[in-house]
Amino acid sequence: MRIATWNINSAKARQARLIEWLDRAQPDVVCLQETKLDDNAFAENFDEDLFRRGYAYAHHGDGRWNGVALLSRIGLDDVERGLAGGPGFPDPEPRAVAATCGGVRIWSLYVPNGRAPDDPHYAYKLEWLAALRGVLAESAPRQPIMACGDFNIAPTDADVWDPADFVGATHVTEPERSALGALTDLGLVDVLRARWPDDVVYTYWDYRALCFPKNMGMRIDLTLASADVAGRVAAAWVDRAARKGTGTSDHAPVVVDLDTAPDGDVGPMVPPPSSRGSSGRGSSGRGSSSQGSSNRSGSERAAATIRRKSAPSPATTTEDGA
Repeated sequence: MRIATWNINSAKARQARLIEWLDRAQPDVVCLQETKLDDNAFAENFDEDLFRRGYAYAHHGDGRWNGVALLSRIGLDDVERGLAGGPGFPDPEPRAVAATCGGVRIWSLYVPNGRAPDDPHYAYKLEWLAALRGVLAESAPRQPIMACGDFNIAPTDADVWDPADFVGATHVTEPERSALGALTDLGLVDVLRARWPDDVVYTYWDYRALCFPKNMGMRIDLTLASADVAGRVAAAWVDRAARKGTGTSDHAPVVVDLDTAPDGDVGPMVPPPSSRGSSGRGSSGRGSSSQGSSNRSGSERAAATIRRKSAPSPATTTEDGA
């Protein structure tokens, strides 16, 4: 059973790349975020391509900057759209969709960005994460679960290319990391990090400043699994090939194989960054992780760049060769 999560950063703009990736990677379940389509538009664009490949789907979107989807060819039961008890900004946004696929309750999640620690969106993010914890706490004791998606949080300093570059920014603050820790305190396992505890692993690279070839990234796309599911993991990796080339998302898919690994226990990033694509964190791989102020904050400069989507148009951005 192959499960993947991918912030596609506009399903319509990436439609050809998504379909090509489905044919290449052959996932059984896919969690998508930032589809940026309403439900009708998603159906109009994807019904034929997905049904031809054996995928049922559940989509939850309103056509703006959010939107989430679950694609499955191993069953799609008890679909739930939205986050029960979740806050709005000001109204509830389409950031969560869940279904039972192959006996596992799977969520596709797009956690609010937060924008800046002094922005009302940051408080909204923390409230949303608290509501998510309540939903997962109710479900976790009853069934195998996976919470997958763009969490917009780097769990530790080891999950950003340079902690000093994020001082003053969201994604790395203590309240955000504590909120994420409240999810793992439920017994959920960060599958990719558990598989590769000492490796540099990123899932997101800004479009600008050649961040991808230089491997200046962040790990903010996560797959959290209950212990019974985590015990079945045969492989987990980031598919960097999907981030290469022209017109890509700024995120790469995270892939998890349960029970068997058709491609072997590859990883942590496939293909690995080139030797010139150094993260700048030293030759020890993961590098040092300070536990001082840079561990609990992140820069005003980074706040203006990370995940603002004001980068050059992805349609004209080419970052081959990394």
